Amino acid sequence: MIEVRNLTKRYGGTVAVDRLSFTVRPGQVTGFLGPNGAGKSTTMRMMLGLDRPAEGRVLIDGRPYERLTEPLRRVGALLEATAVHRGRRAQDHLRWLARSNRIPETRVREVLAMVGLEGVARKRVRGFSLGMSQRLGIAAALLGDPPILLFDEPLNGLDPEGIVWIRNLLKALAAEGRTVLVSSHLMGEMALTAEHLVVIGRGRLLADTTVAEFVTAHTRSFVRVRTPEPERMRNAIAAAGITVTQVADGTLEADGTEPATIGEIAAAKGLIVHEVAMQTASLEEAFMRLTGDVVDYRAGGPQW
Repeated sequence: MIEVRNLTKRYGGTVAVDRLSFTVRPGQVTGFLGPNGAGKSTTMRMMLGLDRPAEGRVLIDGRPYERLTEPLRRVGALLEATAVHRGRRAQDHLRWLARSNRIPETRVREVLAMVGLEGVARKRVRGFSLGMSQRLGIAAALLGDPPILLFDEPLNGLDPEGIVWIRNLLKALAAEGRTVLVSSHLMGEMALTAEHLVVIGRGRLLADTTVAEFVTAHTRSFVRVRTPEPERMRNAIAAAGITVTQVADGTLEADGTEPATIGEIAAAKGLIVHEVAMQTASLEEAFMRLTGDVVDYRAGGPQW
């Protein structure tokens, strides 16, 4: 597990992380979300001992990262894909990491094949695209076959095939019982990949819950009904004790019910319906509602 306990980090008079506490558990992908400047990357750096907290601590299976022996065998991380010696060959970069943690050199070939870089193993990193650098960073994270994995924006630069690949990889790693923490701004991908969410804003914890519970708590779901007899349909739905409203285009929105229930009401009253569909908000909508007040960098409208 990763245990974040009362973590605080200041840069001068700015509080980047503010008394933050949460636990990342094994066996599931945990999405680490927040607006730009929320403190996600700073928190992940403190997890790896790259920044020192002003207060609090992070424990990796009960110990600080800096006390781990052969840490690449315990924790794999991708924080900045381009933080690699540009003149070094891909395979040599991984060999250097492997030797530093007594990882067999055969593992280098394995992870290069896993991420699809086997054919460019001898190519120097300076010639890599961003997507290739991301794959190399993921290979480095997987090198020690660690039970704990941290990824900060792992989808940057990946093409559609690469995005599907990393999505399936993260799920597979979690299914093996590993602890997987992923920071990303791509809400659609997080909805498809993560099971649990930790959401922060201005360094503080805003939510620590499952994806389903998060969406339910911060959005509204309803049954959309289109009918040529909206008044009769509205009266029939209301008579069943269901809250229903009519919107500007004449459709009805019924809260706290299911499409099958609306269909049964329509059938019992002999009403014609053209559409009965469940309308569920997205993770992106839920995220925007929760974090709308803690966004530090908000763009204005077009000026032309």
